[in-house]
Amino acid sequence: MAIWKTNNSCSTTTTNATTSAVALKRSRNDVPKGHFAVYVGENRTRYLVPITLLENSMFQTLLQKAEEEFGFHHDMGLTLPCDEQDFCSLVAMIK
Repeated sequence: MAIWKTNNSCSTTTTNATTSAVALKRSRNDVPKGHFAVYVGENRTRYLVPITLLENSMFQTLLQKAEEEFGFHHDMGLTLPCDEQDFCSLVAMIK
């Protein structure tokens, strides 16, 4: 499972360097098949995560918190209500 930060500074969550390099070269609007974009932290850093995370109960709880905080009707994209360090820790625990 690979999680990509859309700029080149996220090495702790990348598991496949070749795949990640390809994904990072894609345009901002081009999300690889089987992934979705989320925005995390104060700076709303964009991460591309595999859809398999949707099956995880901890990630589902985070999505429920996002719904409670932001609702479904906004123009901000899928924003998760946590900081980047907590998000990366959660993803590391799920792996």
